[in-house]
Amino acid sequence: MRAVDIIRAKRDGGELPPEHLDAFVAAAATGGWPDYQLSALLMAVVLRGMTAAETAHLTRAMAASGKRLDLSDVPGPKVGKHSTGGVGDKTTLVAGPLAAACGVVVPKMSGRGLGHSGGTLDKLESIPGFRVHLTEDEFKAALREVGLALAGPTADLAPADKSLYRLRDVTATVESVPLLTSSILSKKLAEGADGVVLDVKCGRGAFMPTREGARELADALVRNGTASGLKVAVLVTAMDAPLGRAVGNSLEVVEAVETLKGSGPADLAELCLRLATDMVVLAGLGSRDEAAAKVRRALDSGAALEVFRRCVERQGGDPKALDDPARLPTAPRTMDVVAPRDGFVADMDAGAVGHAAVVLGGGRGRHDDEIDPGVGVVCRAKPGDPVRAGQPVYEVVHRGFGRLLGALPVLEASFTVADAPPPTTPVVLEEVV
Repeated sequence: MRAVDIIRAKRDGGELPPEHLDAFVAAAATGGWPDYQLSALLMAVVLRGMTAAETAHLTRAMAASGKRLDLSDVPGPKVGKHSTGGVGDKTTLVAGPLAAACGVVVPKMSGRGLGHSGGTLDKLESIPGFRVHLTEDEFKAALREVGLALAGPTADLAPADKSLYRLRDVTATVESVPLLTSSILSKKLAEGADGVVLDVKCGRGAFMPTREGARELADALVRNGTASGLKVAVLVTAMDAPLGRAVGNSLEVVEAVETLKGSGPADLAELCLRLATDMVVLAGLGSRDEAAAKVRRALDSGAALEVFRRCVERQGGDPKALDDPARLPTAPRTMDVVAPRDGFVADMDAGAVGHAAVVLGGGRGRHDDEIDPGVGVVCRAKPGDPVRAGQPVYEVVHRGFGRLLGALPVLEASFTVADAPPPTTPVVLEEVV
């Protein structure tokens, strides 16, 4: 069947049979359809959805579109971690080393930024010299030597996802349970891990803005991941306000290192400890209480920081940058966005903060846009914090007034100040297994 017929069938609400989904995935993997036809079918899926059977087959087809990494010759229990993306989400840079320091082998293939959500690869590449493109042998060697490898998928691992991921970022087709499910799990299956802990973000800074949507995605991930032979645990976590305080690639690296040193923001530290604990449990290295104690010791002893340092050095990065932020790219100018009156920060729109970071140059409007690793936003106050009139709520790190003028109105409208603090929202909303 022609591509246009498959697109039309989904546009009109039809259920695509396996052979049509196979044709779509093969076209994405090989370039058999032009980008405009791939994008058209992506949009049709966003608007019309997919049945459980379609999603299951799409997941399997995406995973089978390339090679699956065989890690059987790497000793130790192998558990991955993945986040659906959020603003200020640098959890991989903390939870991965924490779990690895406890004996978990952590194969992590990450992606670029999607929309207003920053990408782990972009953050890692802000470390001078850090290589995210590893061969299979290099990836496995890093796992054996460090217990942690942080890389992008190679050309022959989930190639259909690589093509579709690039298009979804710039065609407003990210927010779809079937597309998110197949994208996430195809990469996790390609990594060759035995299990995976998934962090599904929920709120205005997430691709799943509602609790119901986040739970739907979590259920789909557990159902399809388990059916594919993975051990799966999913946390649904809050993303109404940015996670931590730093939003922007090198700024987030600095904050991740601060967290590994024990001085990071409380919300970021809490979530990373929980993610790493679940990874240790899935690896079979202890009960929940035992795993939590191991993870806490890995943080307090500095063992997790040492794992990250070795990971950076093993992948060609400058380990001295972890102790000297001046070695990281930083834009030379700053400007504050201040509170208009005394009170408490009552509300903060993470999506707007993420969008402002993109406008500053820290994200992509087109798939071929260059990322500026040195720009971003630092939240000097978060919801619940008291502020005085004129006190900075955001510090904007920028390179010039052209981009700054586009970001300032977004940031100024992204928060409110009230007479009383808002109710406290937990970081972890629920766990789905």
